[in-house]
Amino acid sequence: MRPQLFLLEPSFSDPAVGPGTFFCPHCAVVEGLLSYSPALRERLDVTYVRFERPRPEVVAVLGVAHQACPVLVLPEGAPTPAAPSRTANDRTFFVGATEIAAFLSEWASIGRPHP
Repeated sequence: MRPQLFLLEPSFSDPAVGPGTFFCPHCAVVEGLLSYSPALRERLDVTYVRFERPRPEVVAVLGVAHQACPVLVLPEGAPTPAAPSRTANDRTFFVGATEIAAFLSEWASIGRPHP
């Protein structure tokens, strides 16, 4: 099994914020990292999910309390990474562009984010 990366679909509406369409800046950063290092996409299972909650694809893996995106979930039984991580339902995961980039730089031996 490969790590599962959940990203929000790139264009969504959010009536609570206002008219028009939006994108998730954190998901855009992760998309940029996948563009910088295209081989990453081949090593991950990337799933695009709707903005609206609940997000059934994410809930099925991490539970209703952990629906934030972007989120990268390691396969069951994967070794514990050195990068800071979280756990839910016995799964290790990373939330947000910063955590995901830190893990991917270690796991895939790509460059580290510049401070």
